[in-house]
Amino acid sequence: MTSAQQEAAQLNRNSLFVEDGEIISIDTYPGDQFIQRIRAPKCAATARAGSFVHISCDESLPMRRPLSIMRAGADWIDIFYKILGDGLRLLAQKKTGDVVSVLGPIGVPFVPDSQRPNTLLIGGGVGIPPMVFLADTLRKDPLWKPLAILGSEIPFPFDAQTSAITVAGIDAGVSSAMPLLEDWGVPSRLTSLQGYDGCFDGYVTDLAGRWLSSLSPEDRGKVAVFACGPTPMLKAVAELAASYALPCQVSLEEFMACAVGGCAGCAVLVNTPAGQAMKRVCVDGPVFDASTVVWDVQN
Repeated sequence: MTSAQQEAAQLNRNSLFVEDGEIISIDTYPGDQFIQRIRAPKCAATARAGSFVHISCDESLPMRRPLSIMRAGADWIDIFYKILGDGLRLLAQKKTGDVVSVLGPIGVPFVPDSQRPNTLLIGGGVGIPPMVFLADTLRKDPLWKPLAILGSEIPFPFDAQTSAITVAGIDAGVSSAMPLLEDWGVPSRLTSLQGYDGCFDGYVTDLAGRWLSSLSPEDRGKVAVFACGPTPMLKAVAELAASYALPCQVSLEEFMACAVGGCAGCAVLVNTPAGQAMKRVCVDGPVFDASTVVWDVQN
């Protein structure tokens, strides 16, 4: 963990709230995917890209579920999830006006480096939300030049559109983009092995590698990589970043029981200056320096 991340983590621990959140809106997408907007002003006020919430799914289910924050407004947060198990199935049955208990924001956020303003954001599946949040943060300062590469093997949780933003180094035939990012002026490209129109036929790392290889050494020296998604994807992203000697921050996905560091059920093995150690994804992460994660022992 960098010193900037340590400072961010400490601030996060001082701004952790439990509040009743009212569901404001629910958007449903193919593949049992949902985006819910929840009124949670305390959480929204201190949420950062990479933060997540531990949310109650139903009164009948005592265990909460960890979900990444996709956006945060003045008094609301957006969460995106795909039904996996009974908990999220119960959450998906909620209606607007229903109230859920929200614990958050939790975790170490992404911390961009102003010396590397060309930020490559890579998201896969339910790892897309933190990349959207990071893009929303970066677009507010002209210093940053984000590019998002997003992948999914089920229909995307939005209606993809043809991008009007040219991305040098990416073939013009790869033109599908996320509408929200397009509206923000953030270039994005989509990847899938499912043959979706305008999508790159391959993995996110394949397209990211093509883009990186098109850059001059000077321009690559301004790139930093940020990623969230399934562990095999993150390992591949880490290897790609290392091959170009690029700094890379990853948000790990692990099962969590308490989400506040008490149970240590989400611990992963990382390299530290003092040697290998187990770190809790919930409070020591979920964002880690990719080069410190011991990938061979991860699921």
